Amino acid sequence: MPVSEENPNSPLEPAEGPAEHPDDPAAEGAAETPAETLTGNPAEKAAETRKSAARVPAAPPRILCVANQKGGVGKTTTAINLATALAAVGPRVLVIDLDPQGNASTGLGIPSAAREVGTYDVLLDGSAIDDAIMPTAVPNLSVMPATVHLLGAELELIDMERREFRLADALARHALGFDYILIDCPPALGLLTLNALVAADAVLVPLQCEFFALEGLSHLVKTIELIRAKFNPRLEIQGLVLTMYDKRNNLSDVVAADVRGYFGAKVYETVIPRNVRVSEAPSHGKPVLLYDLRCPGSQAYMSLASELLKREQTRAAA
Repeated sequence: MPVSEENPNSPLEPAEGPAEHPDDPAAEGAAETPAETLTGNPAEKAAETRKSAARVPAAPPRILCVANQKGGVGKTTTAINLATALAAVGPRVLVIDLDPQGNASTGLGIPSAAREVGTYDVLLDGSAIDDAIMPTAVPNLSVMPATVHLLGAELELIDMERREFRLADALARHALGFDYILIDCPPALGLLTLNALVAADAVLVPLQCEFFALEGLSHLVKTIELIRAKFNPRLEIQGLVLTMYDKRNNLSDVVAADVRGYFGAKVYETVIPRNVRVSEAPSHGKPVLLYDLRCPGSQAYMSLASELLKREQTRAAA
């Protein structure tokens, strides 16, 4: 099972070797991405984030919704680490944490006590997006955090006007200076996820390499088709990412083959291996690329970012 495409010119190309040992935290091989591109001066980050949000890029940001109604498939992990890998090579990236659990915010180093304004305030109270955006430890990467108030948002949205368009309307009101926006969705097809799908250009679907992960995939595809027909005609499946791949488990290969057989080129060549360092990183409030740049998980997410950028360039040129 390939972990990446060969691309010697890409700064995101993983080093040789680590992906062959997904459970070895000390795997050999270093990424070509300089470690200093993943860090910065915390004292300057808030001002820089405001400036970044105020910049108007040449084109509107590409909005990708990271969604799968099944929990535990790697949605948040993918959103955090893919965003980090993209930001490391230049694009300005915003992660919108739309999951009431707030794991994306925590994983990007934003403690609960620091989240004064978040996605709840933008969706329900009409707060300005600029007021909710916070800097992270990664240059070019910002986050709109989730607060505890988001727990009740599903019920509060029911009776609101244009309840499916709250996020899309909020994004449309602001000229955001980002190249990519990644929305981390809750593990359910409720109003929060619906808001994300209505606001998004495309859906990125993480899929765990286990049998039960396949069961809900057809429901998600039908939901995307319904939303395209009723609310958001531009919505498409950007790609499927196979996560938690274990080459020692035959089932991983069976699931991967089934998914590729059905979705074809929509499935990314890059697969995300099971890796203990990926699991440890959130407890330190860091993306795995900051926690251990050399580990197989970091290498895989850098490869995924490189592959995603190639797809986006191809789409833009079409």
